[in-house]
Amino acid sequence: MAAHRRSAHRKPKQRPLTGPAARTAATLALAGAATAGSVTGAGAAPAEPAAPTATQVRAKVDRLYHDAEVATEKYNGAKEKAAAATRSLDALTDEAARRTGRLNTARNALGSLATAQYRSGTLDPAVQLALSSDPDAYLERAAFLDRAGDRRRGVLNGIRRQISQISQVKARADREAERLAARRAELHEHRTAIRTKLADARRLLDTLTADERAAYERSADARHGGVPAHADRSTARTSVAAPNSRAARAIAFAHGAIGKPYVWGATGPNAFDCSGLTQAAWKAAGVSLPRTTYTQINAGQRVPRSQLAPGDLVFFYSGISHVGLYIGGGRMIHAPRPGAPVRIAPIDQMPFAGATRVA
Repeated sequence: MAAHRRSAHRKPKQRPLTGPAARTAATLALAGAATAGSVTGAGAAPAEPAAPTATQVRAKVDRLYHDAEVATEKYNGAKEKAAAATRSLDALTDEAARRTGRLNTARNALGSLATAQYRSGTLDPAVQLALSSDPDAYLERAAFLDRAGDRRRGVLNGIRRQISQISQVKARADREAERLAARRAELHEHRTAIRTKLADARRLLDTLTADERAAYERSADARHGGVPAHADRSTARTSVAAPNSRAARAIAFAHGAIGKPYVWGATGPNAFDCSGLTQAAWKAAGVSLPRTTYTQINAGQRVPRSQLAPGDLVFFYSGISHVGLYIGGGRMIHAPRPGAPVRIAPIDQMPFAGATRVA
């Protein structure tokens, strides 16, 4: 009986597969092995990404420099607004101090009146008249007291007005202080963005070989200007006459700045950013321009590209993030970017966004 049970549960002997069945089984086994390999390898570390090519590095560096210039113009605008808020807060503080001084003077006057009244006595006027040995003198004195009372009421009303005005001035000063704090926070944000993008650009450039970096600098020079920084300024003078003496003075200033370094936020005299250069050039001509590219474009009369004249401001990129001073012949003087000093450049090397005639 036990032997019968053992024989009943014994597995039948499998015969080896041959022919087409064997080939099918082998195919299934290979497919299963491939599937198992993909499952077991799912947790394996991915392959290291390929290092960016020199072309990709150059393109990313260009984007970082452009983004840094956009942030620079925002920084310049925030700095201008912070300066205005500081001036307004200082003026309100001075006004509050002056009004407080006038309030203290009025309070002193009121104190003098109160002292005089105390010394005059507080008896009922009819009683004082009845007891007076000199009614005429008393009536004269009573008229003086009435006038003094009128004066006291005037002083009190003046004090009330002064207190109300001081409260209003202090409330305005508090609001201006809040605006100043917001401007300073905005300044910090833009400053951090600029420094981060420039540091990232430097790190990327450091990954290039010396030859690759030199090639990038040559291509950047070609894009941002054809006259190198060390060129003789006398050979770079434009032959196109300026339309007026102020434009001529602005152009002369810009020529004198050729070769000076680009520094974000700088307005001269030893370094400039793009809008700092145009602002300083026109300031030398006696014209006050706002600080940023996106405000300078509205500082004069818009002119089409076909009607450009020396001294016009020319703007680039859709966000109006770059500006140069047109000098004629399709060229401008501008401060290109960090590492590229003030130079002459063709205006068709960047996407043209508009032009403004200042004077």
